[in-house]
Amino acid sequence: MHRLMTTLLVGAALVVPALAQEAGTVPSVLVDHWKTSKKYMLALAEQMPAEDYSFKPNPVEMSFGEQMAHIAGANSFFFATLSGQKDPIAKPAKFDKASVLKTLNDSYDFCIAALTGLDHERMFQTFDSPAGKMTGMELLLLATDHTAHHRGQCIVYLRAKGIKPAQYQF
Repeated sequence: MHRLMTTLLVGAALVVPALAQEAGTVPSVLVDHWKTSKKYMLALAEQMPAEDYSFKPNPVEMSFGEQMAHIAGANSFFFATLSGQKDPIAKPAKFDKASVLKTLNDSYDFCIAALTGLDHERMFQTFDSPAGKMTGMELLLLATDHTAHHRGQCIVYLRAKGIKPAQYQF
């Protein structure tokens, strides 16, 4: 038991500095992960040819462009809720490649800026979300999970078109 406690304390001593933050802000590692998510999402979006942005594997699915725009819109909604800001991202009028890439870029820029300036106390507040009441941390996890879910669908769309997706980044 003593060995387990020692191991846990040593582990905590190593992790805490890695999550060190400036007073009152969220850990920079969270911001870095959203920057990586942006880079990877844009790489995938760039891979789909413009003429295939309307592609959907079957009629009930969203098109590739709609999937990408959905990710952008959901993320801006989640981060606007979390940060207490007005959601600046409008659903694009068209789901063509140029419109969707602009929406993705704008959305990720907003999310990264909102997270960078976020008071860490908001991570422990309770918010209303489409999934019910949840803390800011849960809302951030929902945004991350939602992005991964739809990004995975987009990867399948690329593969269905014979395109090898960009290598996963974390």
